[in-house]
Amino acid sequence: MIYTMDFKTSITTCLKEKYASFQGRATRSEYWYFQLFSVLSLVVVGIVGSIISDTLGMILYVVMALGLICPSISVLVRRLHDIGKSGWWYWICAIPAVGFLILLFFLITDSKGDNEYGPSPKGF
Repeated sequence: MIYTMDFKTSITTCLKEKYASFQGRATRSEYWYFQLFSVLSLVVVGIVGSIISDTLGMILYVVMALGLICPSISVLVRRLHDIGKSGWWYWICAIPAVGFLILLFFLITDSKGDNEYGPSPKGF
């Protein structure tokens, strides 16, 4: 059985249940669906805001971006926990060019059962 979290559940989990939770684990589907939601939300707010007013659009965009920072970082840390890495590995992206690629590799890597950060969120 392959466990994947659907789009709606991912958003609910990241914004309501685990907004600032850096404990536990997050599956690949939870992480990537939430990133998709974040990008689409920012694009929509940017477009709608700029249609209404440039100043109001910028304010709405900044407020939305600031509201998504904490859940984005927390789901990233939980994703790193899912593959057995510490959340501090996030800072590898500070290494120019190669750091982002290493972090991307970690984020697309599948987890393998239970680890020190908890039981597998896939249920096996």
